[in-house]
Amino acid sequence: MAIVAGADFGTLSVRVTLLDSERGRLGTASASYPLNRKRDDPDFATQSHTAQMDALVQATREVLAQTGVNGADVQSFALDTTGSSVVPVDAAMQPLDDYYLWCDHRALNEAQEITALAHERGLEAIEWCGGVYSHEWGWAKLLHWLRHNPEKRAQFASAFEHCDMVAATLSGITSPRDAKRSVCALGHKWLWNPRWDGFPSEEFLVAVDPLLEGVREKLQGEVLTSDHLAGHLAATWAEKLGLKAGIPIPVGAFDAHWDAIGAGCREGDVVNVVGTSTCIIAMQPKTTLIPGVCGVVPGSVHPQYTGVEAGLSAVGDIFDAIAKRAGTDVKTLSQGLDTFRAGQTGLLRLSWDNGDRTVLVRSDLGGITLGWHLVSTAQDELFAAIEGTAFHTRIILERMGEFGVPVERVINGGGIPQHNPTLNQIYANVFNKPVLVPASSTTSVGAGIFAQVAAGSFATIEEAQERMCPQYKVYEPDPDAVVIYQQLYPLYRRVYESFGDRNAAPQSLTEVLHDLREIAARSRGAH
Repeated sequence: MAIVAGADFGTLSVRVTLLDSERGRLGTASASYPLNRKRDDPDFATQSHTAQMDALVQATREVLAQTGVNGADVQSFALDTTGSSVVPVDAAMQPLDDYYLWCDHRALNEAQEITALAHERGLEAIEWCGGVYSHEWGWAKLLHWLRHNPEKRAQFASAFEHCDMVAATLSGITSPRDAKRSVCALGHKWLWNPRWDGFPSEEFLVAVDPLLEGVREKLQGEVLTSDHLAGHLAATWAEKLGLKAGIPIPVGAFDAHWDAIGAGCREGDVVNVVGTSTCIIAMQPKTTLIPGVCGVVPGSVHPQYTGVEAGLSAVGDIFDAIAKRAGTDVKTLSQGLDTFRAGQTGLLRLSWDNGDRTVLVRSDLGGITLGWHLVSTAQDELFAAIEGTAFHTRIILERMGEFGVPVERVINGGGIPQHNPTLNQIYANVFNKPVLVPASSTTSVGAGIFAQVAAGSFATIEEAQERMCPQYKVYEPDPDAVVIYQQLYPLYRRVYESFGDRNAAPQSLTEVLHDLREIAARSRGAH
């Protein structure tokens, strides 16, 4: 029997879970930290490393107290974090600024410059991230920081993704060169791949901007999958956390990737980790590149498989925004949605309120709602928004399938599906496939699985999943709703391509509003 700790850093809080190799989850505690936004700059989103580490201490001590577990009995500590959260550091690993958080979109111009030059020069790496380098990713954010912080450039020694920075901090590492870096982080967000000797060449980076001269060298270090160790818990942090010094810390990864492991993901599964945004995670035994899909990286989810990452830039955030505009909250506004029929609102809602992460990869898009009439309500819009996120997810799943990613089971992971049966049923109806939802929260379970493997409790990830992952509740597609969504989906796809895809063939939208009314009428049984 082994007790381990798994930490999951989300956008607004960290959750720490203690897991027993025999009894499973013992308890979870969380602590929050502020997200810094600017009203006059919606693209700005930063977070303090110190605030995050303080919250980690608080949550760890709280879960120890809550469960009565002696910290000296915890045998390993694993962590996952948000991805595309980047912090520049000095030579002593001290942050030179706050994290550019994943939802910070200031680096659009930098990303476009990288994409354009990559295609101009035939950079192989650009094909591995779907053909477009995202404004959310590491090189774009680091270049934006270098351009806008000339007074700090002399102190710049390196930059880290969130998961690598926290693991290095806990391990007491004080030199960037000694820090272990995650295959998951660098492969998905930094154009890293051993096929081309790691990062893009110095020549390419300097051609993007001379400010990147020497940065490639500053990012060098050991890049590892999460079946390797990032370090061991330093005495200083052991005392703060109330744990034993020297316990192993596996190389970290992104939260959605380990949430997928915690949700029981195996070959043939696609896991929608639905939260403020949605990360869509799959694994494949071979490596196949997929246009418009933001990452194909060997070892990024499961060390023995190639991980595939796609997603929607906003999901829960859209639901929250709709509720706030209506002067209420999502829980209240959702009451009664379970009685709504497919397509009955007559609204078609595109989920571009925070841009399109996959398959268009455009941050300059905005949300669209078609079909308003004088009696439409905020609740109608919320229902249509759930349908819209399902349609967008179907586009992504179809793109994956076209390029050989098996989609045999769909699992809705993350926080929202745990409390929103309406969303799960709509997704099953739109996909015309059963949707599996873990019967209990999988938060930190993925981290716990990697921690258990690091502690030696299980020989393989599959063995740990078998013991620690929850069972599923299954949502079967409703045949009547499937018929309606088979009619609505082509409309959604036509609008999606016409407004968002610069390369799409011209399509008439003349009948879209008429067809929405017709479908809504049929759904309500008027015809």
